[in-house]
Formats: sequence, C-alpha cells, structure tokens
Amino acid sequence: MNGPLFRHTWRLQRIKLALVSLALLIWGCLPPFIYARFGSQFKALLESGIFPQEFARLGSGDIFSLSGAIALSLIHPIALILTSVFAVGFSAAAIAGERQRGTLEVVLARPLGRRAFYFTLLVASFGFVGVAIMALLAGTVGGSIVAGVLAEFPLRQLPLLWLNAVLLFGSFAAIGLAASASFDRLTPALGWTIGVVVVMYVLEVLGSLWPDAEFLQPYSLFHYLKPKAVLTGAAEPFDFAVLAGVIVTAMGWAVTVFPRRDLAAPI
Repeated sequence: MNGPLFRHTWRLQRIKLALVSLALLIWGCLPPFIYARFGSQFKALLESGIFPQEFARLGSGDIFSLSGAIALSLIHPIALILTSVFAVGFSAAAIAGERQRGTLEVVLARPLGRRAFYFTLLVASFGFVGVAIMALLAGTVGGSIVAGVLAEFPLRQLPLLWLNAVLLFGSFAAIGLAASASFDRLTPALGWTIGVVVVMYVLEVLGSLWPDAEFLQPYSLFHYLKPKAVLTGAAEPFDFAVLAGVIVTAMGWAVTVFPRRDLAAPI
C-alpha cells in the first residue's frame, strides 16, 4: 500500500464521504421511529390476513421488530444507492477512470507498482464503505434512543453487524475494482459492477416475496447479510465466510489480470 496515494484519495473523496455519511445517518434514524410508531399496527394488519405475509418483508427486513427494522434499513434501496456511491461508483472508476482520462500511466510512472496501486485503492474503498456503514448504524442507535426502543437494541452485537455489512458492500467494492482493473473504459467496468449488484438484489427480493423463487436467494450476496440473526446472537460463520470468499476471489482476479495488462494509448 502507498501512503501518499491513500491520503490523496481520502482528500479527494472527503466531501463526498461526508455528504453520503450524513444522508445515511439521517436514513438510519427513520426505521426505529417507524417501528416504534407503526410496528404493532402493521403486525395486527398482517395477522388479519388482508395481505400475504411475504409482502411485509424486504429480504430479511420488516417493521415488526427493531432487529427487522434495522435489517430493512441496511438493504432498503435508499441505503443501497447511498452506499453504492463508494462500493460501486468509486471502485469501478478507480482504475478504469484513470485509464480513460489518460492519467494512469502518469501515476504508474512514479515508483509505484501496479499491485501497490490496486491494494491502496482497495483499502481506501473498504475505508469509505466502513465509514458509511458506521454512519448508518450510528443513526439507527440515535433513532432508537429518541424513539424509546433502545432497550430492544443489543448494542454488544453492533460491531459484528457492522462487520457483516462491510463484508457485503466490501464484496461489491472488490468486484468493482476487479472490473475496473480489467477494462480501459469506465462504462464497461461500471456496467458490469452495477449489473452484478442489481442481479443480486433482484434475486434476494424476488425470493423473499415469491415462495416459489426462494431457491434463488442463496445465489445472492444480499442473502448473507443477516442483521436479525446477528442481533439475536444467531449469526452463522458461513455467511461471513461466503462474503469473505467473494472478496478474496475478486482480489485474486485483479492482482492477476491488472499487472499483466498492456495499457494501450487512450483514444
């Protein structure tokens, strides 16, 4: 890893990171309020049989318990879009964007190897994702305090929940960097990364809403983010291992392909 490049990357992204973190902090406050105010009413409505039970869930999230509301806050499209600013946008553009602008050769002309360049950007990506998830969970804790439901929040499990979420969005960041290292243009790198995230999300949501499609969920990385299980102390090491395995695989691809690529002159 290269220290000057790492610090420069953080300087360039600091305003964007602050804005995204603030938005996630505000978003994290809302689900505890919704649970405290409407959770019991929605539960009674569901138990009445007016709506199918599948319609009350989004992945593993719901509003009938605080843990379900927290799960919902992590996988809701709002959280996904905000977190993807770095997990998808930054990672996919980190190398391919430099190549497209014709500045990658300038960076690599310095005493900086390709693997060091890649690992610096990877660590920065995980740092951005970690801060974003921390802001979201901080908002959740703050919202729980104000809503008066903090007693239902097992705070001791918060670090493990943070790790689970970082591994999920970090896996997308690793995939994005692998795609970025594989292409000379931003469009295909970004397209492949967004495509992976969208397909994974559709598989998880479709499987949670449609019982006949439930078999699709294990093929989605979102299926291995288990906030409810983590908060209740029932987390499975296998879920963490799957996400870590995807990260290692993407890293292996990137460190194999990127050093061997010829950097043709930009058009």
